[in-house]
Amino acid sequence: MIVLLNGSYLPAEQARISPLDRGFLFGDGIYEVIPSYGGRPVGLQLHLERLKRGLAAIGIPNPLTDAEWRVAVRELGERNGGGDLGIYLHISRGDEGRRLHRYPEGVTPTVFGMAFAIEPPPPAPDRHRQPGLRVTTAEDLRWQRCHIKSTSLLGNVMHYQAGHAAGMHETILYNSAGELTEASVSNVFVVRHGEVATPLLDHQKLPGITRHICLESLRAEGSIPVRERVVTLAEAREADEIWITNSARQIAPVVELDGRPVGSGQVGEVWERAMRIYDAAKYED
Repeated sequence: MIVLLNGSYLPAEQARISPLDRGFLFGDGIYEVIPSYGGRPVGLQLHLERLKRGLAAIGIPNPLTDAEWRVAVRELGERNGGGDLGIYLHISRGDEGRRLHRYPEGVTPTVFGMAFAIEPPPPAPDRHRQPGLRVTTAEDLRWQRCHIKSTSLLGNVMHYQAGHAAGMHETILYNSAGELTEASVSNVFVVRHGEVATPLLDHQKLPGITRHICLESLRAEGSIPVRERVVTLAEAREADEIWITNSARQIAPVVELDGRPVGSGQVGEVWERAMRIYDAAKYED
């Protein structure tokens, strides 16, 4: 694997980051994961805009221009053989040479990037061949700034691990009011009577890029009604379909929630239509 570290491309085993880097000591950083299929990244500008918002939110200066980030994404893909890859970008506040909680001044951010293989997209969405996911639910116990794509992911990891240990693909989260927030590594959609709904964005949810493309493409195409609103756990239990969205899985259908079938227990027709609409819109060009 060839990685990017502070402007240099080198084998991963040669990359060295100081143990005093604030990314290591505090999880003080921002990251993005950009899927790229055959050298074509999905939602690249949307990812770069979210990266900039995250850096600004925690006071790290953006170390590269959009054009330079685009070069980095392309180079990481090409230097790792092309094909279907996830491009991971990670910016920490850097190394001050000591451990203090307050933000240091005059420190250069650490920039790291790598590429890893991801599953290729299916040639065409087909609900009869899509196995669907089994998920569980849990009260959301993470911090209250989930709209920032922080590298401090322990809360998400713990929720994901609880589901994994129970043999589930994902854990859908809800708050103390019984409202869905998101899942441990995904956004959530529910379908009821042909209408698609997803929770409104706020500090409890990451503004997912796949979520954004899904919403905007469905609105533009117009044949499937879609809303952003409060969605309750009770609604999810009565849903005809549930989807989770993220860069790795795109739009993934859920067929089992807490041991009970979602709708008919089969992948739904609305998911298949939505995937076709999403596939036609997910690239910038």
